[in-house]
Amino acid sequence: MSDSLAEAVRAALSAVKDPATGRDVVSSGMVGAISARDGMVQFGLAVPRERARAMEPVRAACEKAAAAVPGVISATAVLTAHRDVTTEQGPARATRPPPGKGGAQGHGPGPGPGQQVLMPEVRRIVAVASGKGGVGKSTTAVNLAVALAQQGLRVGLLDADIYGPSLPQMLGTNEKPMTTGQRVIPLEKWGLKAMSIGFLVDPETAMIWRGPMVMGALEQMMGQVEWGALDIMVIDMPPGTGDAQLTISQRVALAGAVIVSTPQDVALIDARRGVKMFEKVNVPVLGLIENMSYFCCPECGHRSEIFGHGGAKAEAERMGTEFLGELPLKLSIREMADAGTPVVTAAPDSHEAASYRRIAARIWEKVEAPAKAGPRIVME
Repeated sequence: MSDSLAEAVRAALSAVKDPATGRDVVSSGMVGAISARDGMVQFGLAVPRERARAMEPVRAACEKAAAAVPGVISATAVLTAHRDVTTEQGPARATRPPPGKGGAQGHGPGPGPGQQVLMPEVRRIVAVASGKGGVGKSTTAVNLAVALAQQGLRVGLLDADIYGPSLPQMLGTNEKPMTTGQRVIPLEKWGLKAMSIGFLVDPETAMIWRGPMVMGALEQMMGQVEWGALDIMVIDMPPGTGDAQLTISQRVALAGAVIVSTPQDVALIDARRGVKMFEKVNVPVLGLIENMSYFCCPECGHRSEIFGHGGAKAEAERMGTEFLGELPLKLSIREMADAGTPVVTAAPDSHEAASYRRIAARIWEKVEAPAKAGPRIVME
């Protein structure tokens, strides 16, 4: 049934034409694999990056055509970044800017032949990751980003969790980004430049996308957003070790990764996998953060170690990486995150805000270390 529905959708899409060429999107090779399952249809449209904005009406027309096919409950089309790698002078080459010329300096395999360098004006890019969901990674990423901005740095925050974007809620805004030409202008809140797929879709929309669509959306948020010159970009990674993590580590110059975990063994096992994944793609792990390290009673302030305590610190020592610090399981952190006011802003004098600022300062110190000048040699 799913195969026949996919073919019916493809036939319907052949009626949608690209106004620039007059050819239909199927015969021109734009339509990729069509996923049809339980009436849910998803597919990608491969278009040149420079035509992405102009192709939005075509994308909408494709969704409408697919949704009209009998048996289709919902249809989702996404523009994926397709970049021609040939020019009149021959194959195009994208190279990293030389050190000191404003380009990001980092690690990982980096862009392959013919691939565009993404976010070249961002000096340092740090991934905040976790091996599993539910450990407070997004809350940590937002508060660290705001803490870095409070230090006077130019900071960007990218929500790379396509399936479960949380930045709109945590930053307290559902504003739609503006565009200029073919570029998207990131939203600005709490001293940050921020972008999330959650700013672009309805809050209740389920992103039922396969890997290629996720990778295309990530590349567009990194490559088609007008980030400008930034000192540091914090990327809130999705949990796990899948397509999104590989795409980001291969397309941008990561200065390092921060792993967030809770103290119990089941979370630490997944955190260990996250560390190993970054090691395999040659991205240094800057350290581990133990979130929900202990519970503070909002009535009496009594401390209870619900999930255990010290597991992340012991794991960091075992793996030979730095333990960056611990953060409590505290009602105020959750309430402020739900209200869209990061605790480092809403309660700057609190113990937890001080912990975020201390960890943020240490992260910046570590990623800036390679750029510091070497010892001065004096000839007598």
